[in-house]
Amino acid sequence: MIQIPQQTILQFDVLLKKENVSLLKYNSYKKWLRYYLDFCHKYKHEPKNSESLPRFINKLRDKKKSKIQQKQAFDSVAIYYKIFDIYQDWSKKAMPLQKKSEVKEKITSYGCSQWNNVYKQLNNEIKVRHYSPKTFKAYSLWVGKFQKFVQHKPLEELSAEDVKKFLTHLTVELHVSASAQNQAFNGLLFFFRNILNKEFGKVEGVVRAKRKPYIPVVLSREEIDLVITKLRYPYSLIAKLLYGCGLKLSECMQMRISNFNLHAGILTIHDGKGKKDRTVPLPETILAELKQQIENVKKLHLKDINAEYAGVFMFDAIEKKYKNAAKEFPWQWFFPAKNLTYVAAKKEYRRSHLHNTHMQKAIKSAVNRSQLTKRATAHTFRHSFASHLLAANYDIRTIQELLGHSDVRTTMIYTHTIRSRTIKKSRSPLDF
Repeated sequence: MIQIPQQTILQFDVLLKKENVSLLKYNSYKKWLRYYLDFCHKYKHEPKNSESLPRFINKLRDKKKSKIQQKQAFDSVAIYYKIFDIYQDWSKKAMPLQKKSEVKEKITSYGCSQWNNVYKQLNNEIKVRHYSPKTFKAYSLWVGKFQKFVQHKPLEELSAEDVKKFLTHLTVELHVSASAQNQAFNGLLFFFRNILNKEFGKVEGVVRAKRKPYIPVVLSREEIDLVITKLRYPYSLIAKLLYGCGLKLSECMQMRISNFNLHAGILTIHDGKGKKDRTVPLPETILAELKQQIENVKKLHLKDINAEYAGVFMFDAIEKKYKNAAKEFPWQWFFPAKNLTYVAAKKEYRRSHLHNTHMQKAIKSAVNRSQLTKRATAHTFRHSFASHLLAANYDIRTIQELLGHSDVRTTMIYTHTIRSRTIKKSRSPLDF
């Protein structure tokens, strides 16, 4: 980088003091001056010519420098100009600031206005297919990152090459995990097919993130019992269902009274993993607790009816078909929230289910108090369910159906947890 003459630095320091620039910013102002002089030297511009400053600021803008940085760079060069009796004003001179109309025109030219409707269309397409709200959250996140990466490029100009560059950028520059990169790919594939009505073709040459072999954390039966004893009602019962039935936390929280068939000892999970229904046997040891929970929900339901609530939150358009369904007992949540939720749009009170985060916090606290050597979460109970059944010589296909996996290869990860037990039985030569 070009060196500033010592005499110029001394004169510059005097002017910085005269302009009441904070001492803390002296180095920053000198840095921008060096950048400016280096820019003029590199691109053959005259440093003492006021026409060089707008070109310098444009260069900073091209390099994505913030408006604050651009302003500070401008002020630095403007102070330098005063050494030679050249005066430059940020607001009145040749500074290439864009007017609002110009900014609006640029946004339109880059197709940003087209992108405004993309997320609404994406949400509609996901709802039509009855996908989870989490799917929309994930896909819209990656589409948003992709939009920023291509700099609001017009939709009709997007191609598989843009996707290839974006996926490579995620791995090389951002160092995302393999699962995050795959999620980004799936989100953009859905976006191209259903919003842009385009096909990827083969996206070859993408730098792929390495997928590490995943072995789930599994608790022993003793560790599970220890954690459960540290939980209070209703979290202890939730943990027993997570482990006893191999449920995901979201499946457990969204259960209604109608999901339980206590006489047959069966629990039916609707719209579970992959939007599929499945049935699992209920643990006999907790049948009494399940009956007591139903009685508790009955009392709460009667209280809500007397308070003239609007019912529980329902799914899809079922209330249009069955107008009183939200207030009927079979549709009540098995684990209801403690308080009613006010819906401002309809000016009514509704009952929601217990939120996932309440259980997550309860398990985290219980695990910490149990002083386990393993990092356990709500999903660890599901892992332990599958692993313990496999250790008890249950057929892998049976476990696949109980978990709701569409592909047996997903269930096969639990074979590693069993294999680790076999390895553990091997003796170290140090013990010979």
